[in-house]
Amino acid sequence: MKQYELFINGEFVPNGDREMLDVINPATEEVISQVPKATKADVDAAVDAAFEAQKSWGKLPAIQRANYLMELAGLVRENQELFARTNTEEMGKPLAQSMDEAGWLGDYIQYFAAMARHIKGEIIPSDRPNENIFLYKMPIGVVAGIMPWNFPLFLIGRKVAPALIAGDTVVLKPSSDSPNGCYEFAKLVAKSSLPKGVINVVTGAGGVVGDALSGNPKISLVSMTGSTGAGKKIMKKAADNVTKVSLELGGKAPVIVMNDCKLDETVEHVYNSRIINSGQVCNAAERVYVQEGIADKFIEKIVARFKKATYGPGLGGTFDLGPMVNKAQQEHVDELVQSAVKEGATICCGGKKATVDGKGFYYEPTVVANCTHDMTIMREEIFGPVLPIATFKTLDEAIEKANDCVYGLTSSIYTQDFDVVMRALNEIKFGETYVNREHFEAFQGFHQGVRQSGLGGDDGEHGLDEFLETHICYVDFDLKAQGK
Repeated sequence: MKQYELFINGEFVPNGDREMLDVINPATEEVISQVPKATKADVDAAVDAAFEAQKSWGKLPAIQRANYLMELAGLVRENQELFARTNTEEMGKPLAQSMDEAGWLGDYIQYFAAMARHIKGEIIPSDRPNENIFLYKMPIGVVAGIMPWNFPLFLIGRKVAPALIAGDTVVLKPSSDSPNGCYEFAKLVAKSSLPKGVINVVTGAGGVVGDALSGNPKISLVSMTGSTGAGKKIMKKAADNVTKVSLELGGKAPVIVMNDCKLDETVEHVYNSRIINSGQVCNAAERVYVQEGIADKFIEKIVARFKKATYGPGLGGTFDLGPMVNKAQQEHVDELVQSAVKEGATICCGGKKATVDGKGFYYEPTVVANCTHDMTIMREEIFGPVLPIATFKTLDEAIEKANDCVYGLTSSIYTQDFDVVMRALNEIKFGETYVNREHFEAFQGFHQGVRQSGLGGDDGEHGLDEFLETHICYVDFDLKAQGK
């Protein structure tokens, strides 16, 4: 069984008598590794290392920082299969999906390396004669990257790549459910020529490690992806030092299916938007509103599609879904399904916890019809392979119900009517809206939530801005000055 060590200032710290945390394979329920439970002193040491490293790292020309990123991207690609197998073992994702995610990590790092010559400021006209106003984009400092368990490889890239190209240094806190990939990444950092202290990794309980990072005065930005509840706690802790936060939190993505949609394509897109990563995705399709004219046909086809979905251990065959990440998540999904039944909904397929060979935290691919907008399953995040469906009569009704939610991350609409599309884009109150396609963002886009789905955003040039701060300079000069 593997035992990992904290990675601080370019070195792995011996565990000694440090308390350890078990990492469990959710497909087999076996302990596959142990990771150290960091103390506040450990976190402070990691932050101090990053703080000192940033002083010289931030002074490097961005193109030199890009060279280090390209080196890391190359190392990730060389170890893609190792990362994929590690990912599947610790969080249950089918191996093909893990291979994709490991590929995204390398691609994402390379993408931001190419941003080196795109960090730019402005020159603003002044109201005064003989004065220029310069707007510089500067490194923000030390970034705390707090990550969830559902995309443990890709989120490394999302925290590290923009921070490093901006001139920041990073302390990463992976989830205790899926930390192994982050420690394997740390091994590559240690092998690379990256200066010590630029990337650090600590693990442990959120109440200790997360609080220590969020409350450390040397942290300039807390970039966190996770639940809304955890995000609120981080905001409160960061408020003590007025530390900037960038939060990607929970979602309850509505899907509006109009009578004139391309039905077969829509079914496939909705299926993919719900099933990917066993439904454990913040921007996954979480609730469907289908117009009454095609409701019966849509439900018939989506149920048939869900019944074809296969599940099993990611290293044991080719499956569409793996298990839930842990037993608590499996129980949460089941509680929402059973609550829907009690409130009058109908299970069309699935609807039960499952195992494979008597093991694993699986949940059957499930469609729940006859839902109403006020049901718990239509209002609380499921984070599992369960699709609740309600019907509507008019676009007004659909938009009103879609917006009647505390979350605001992603949304989608399926229609062939351009006017309907444009109205939806102007009235749906979500950070992202997908039209006639599945829910999944692009590196060069901007992934952001509104309301209780978060603050700030990720990806592309706008995402890079989260890792920079603005320095305004007012410069008075003498037009008559002569060189001497």
